[in-house]
Amino acid sequence: MDRPDPDPKKLLSQWQEWESGETPPGKVLANLKTSGMRELLVSLAGSADASDS
Repeated sequence: MDRPDPDPKKLLSQWQEWESGETPPGKVLANLKTSGMRELLVSLAGSADASDS
């Protein structure tokens, strides 16, 4: 099963739910994982590496 590309706005919204106390940390981590946080970070890290070269 393919996951859709990460949606930075959705990820930010999920993070803000934790900051405001709406969602417990464990649920936020699960949401971030299934929403593609890892893929987004890998992509950003790759972009940073490319610009450093």
